[in-house]
Amino acid sequence: MEMKKVSDSKVEMRELVLPNDANILGNLLGGRLLHWVDVAGAMAASRHAQSIVATVSIDSVEFKHPVKVGEMIVLKARLTWVGRTSMEVLVEVCSENYLSGKEKFTNRAYITFVAVDENNKPHPVPGLILETDDERRENQEAEKRREQRLLRRKTLEQPSCH
Repeated sequence: MEMKKVSDSKVEMRELVLPNDANILGNLLGGRLLHWVDVAGAMAASRHAQSIVATVSIDSVEFKHPVKVGEMIVLKARLTWVGRTSMEVLVEVCSENYLSGKEKFTNRAYITFVAVDENNKPHPVPGLILETDDERRENQEAEKRREQRLLRRKTLEQPSCH
């Protein structure tokens, strides 16, 4: 299977924060932001895998600054790690006040996706070519995050649904 560069599947997505996207304080709803983060991440993973992808996990998301109605959200997604069928994607989020031109870093999230076929079964994805020191560092950190996710998965108890 052919390998791909990180740059081959990068995605940049913009959204305008409208009143329907905000809470009563006029700030972007966290759930709406997570939706956009998931969409941007899925597009990058799908581009890499040339496949439909399913979200497996979203690591912790911190909200650094509120985003106001009327501002734009800029989401930048790129792959950081690839396994046999799964991929980790970093999505970085900035807000942009297009009237003043000011930008603020607001969020970062790591999302794991799995490539699936038409029967919703996992299938292999291309390997990842790491070209820069930053990509190699991010990939090493992604390996550690993966180990932590797998450990958490093993230790989670299955709660009863009644």
